Amino acid sequence: MPHFHVDYSGNLENIVDMSGLCECLRAAAADIDTFPTPGIRIRAVRADHYAIADGNPAHGFIDISIRLRAGRTEDVKQDATRRIFEAANTYLAPVMARHSIALSLEMRDIDPELSPKTGTIRDHMGAARQET
Repeated sequence: MPHFHVDYSGNLENIVDMSGLCECLRAAAADIDTFPTPGIRIRAVRADHYAIADGNPAHGFIDISIRLRAGRTEDVKQDATRRIFEAANTYLAPVMARHSIALSLEMRDIDPELSPKTGTIRDHMGAARQET
């Protein structure tokens, strides 16, 4: 795991390629050894109701929340946070140069005792490559 949840203001729908941002985040996470590839989940959710700063409807936001199972050191989490934020910031830089957008990111631990998991993605990762 990590699970990424990207909340973004609806006014960015036609300005930012959110699928591209999701792939950018997935690729950045996959390059970080502490994140097992089968556990990476990225989702983006449009917020249609929001108010930002001085109320100017041109302002937008992208808020990235990363939840991961507890147990990683602070140094590892700080490095991962920095690398993922840099990837997002680099991806968004061209559009941020033209539009008013606030970008934020937060990483937090999940208590493994309160978060049961199961799945078959690992079982199918090699199979999916063989089928194509």
